[in-house]
Amino acid sequence: MLSNKPYLIRAFNEWIVDCKCTPLLVVDATYPRCNVPQEYIENGEIILNISPDAIRDLRITNSLVEFKASFSGIAHLISVPVRAVLAIYAEENGQGMYFDMDVEESSEEAWEETSISPQAQSNSLDMKRKSHLTLVE
Repeated sequence: MLSNKPYLIRAFNEWIVDCKCTPLLVVDATYPRCNVPQEYIENGEIILNISPDAIRDLRITNSLVEFKASFSGIAHLISVPVRAVLAIYAEENGQGMYFDMDVEESSEEAWEETSISPQAQSNSLDMKRKSHLTLVE
């Protein structure tokens, strides 16, 4: 299955904006392929304001969060792998979602390691169709 993380990020972002609050992303800036302004990283993390008033061209795909933003008057193209997102929450009240990186990554690895052959999947589907239950009236 696909990770639900990008879907949750999109949903929480929309919900926070609809509530007239400021969505903030907490990002593990040490994650590979993280393109963020290095001077704003603290303890390996960066907090990014992704409010429509603060950024332009926000795009949240299943693998990346990308947008254009200005830091101290300098334009940047921000690109963050979804796996590097640690949290999304409203600045005003802290409501949002915090992600556990270890659980997500290990579950995806486990899924890849335990993939079932097409023939086994077909047999599994056949077994599901034959119910052991009977209708009692």
